[in-house]
Amino acid sequence: MSGFTAAAVRLAGAAGAILGWSPDAFWRATPAELAALVAAMRDGGGAATPPDAATIAALQEAHPDG
Repeated sequence: MSGFTAAAVRLAGAAGAILGWSPDAFWRATPAELAALVAAMRDGGGAATPPDAATIAALQEAHPDG
């Protein structure tokens, strides 16, 4: 199996297992989408830091629910 083929098989399997992507969704994905998948796998998902109270208050003021 060539390097590209082996990498594609690994990425397709990861996309299916982690994201629930179908084979069609995998093959339609852009290189940027695949790169994001690889980065998330490499970084362990890269959990974001939750916003602090001041940020939440500013967002609530900027975007009131009506």
